[in-house]
Amino acid sequence: METTRDLTDDAFLEAFLACRLPPGAFNHRNHLRVAWIHLQRFPLDEAIERTCAGIAQYAAHLGAPGQYHRTITETLIRLMAHAGASDPLRSFDEFLARAPAFSGDCRALVAAYYSSDQLNRPEARVFFLSPDRLPLPS
Repeated sequence: METTRDLTDDAFLEAFLACRLPPGAFNHRNHLRVAWIHLQRFPLDEAIERTCAGIAQYAAHLGAPGQYHRTITETLIRLMAHAGASDPLRSFDEFLARAPAFSGDCRALVAAYYSSDQLNRPEARVFFLSPDRLPLPS
């Protein structure tokens, strides 16, 4: 059986954006892959908008719009960019190997920049809120 890992980046992104991937593909690794593909192809701000729109659309398609959190998603994309995700010389798997913190529970990464109070604000799910602990790297 073909998995998302077997798909080329183009085929994966097309299936993701068309909401044709199985519900089990709505997972952390695939969110990172969507962000990585966009960071490879677009300037940061456009990569953020495309990734956030795609993940929000996919969550809504699955009937789980509450699973999408704009502030967390955008923060992780910005941290991925800072960690070299836009480097065209590295594959997605190479990026993850060089930045293993993204493969685990990213809550610790985000918690360095955000308090729970800031992330739990209702507007943080819909809009990007600035960090209240440390500024994000630029």
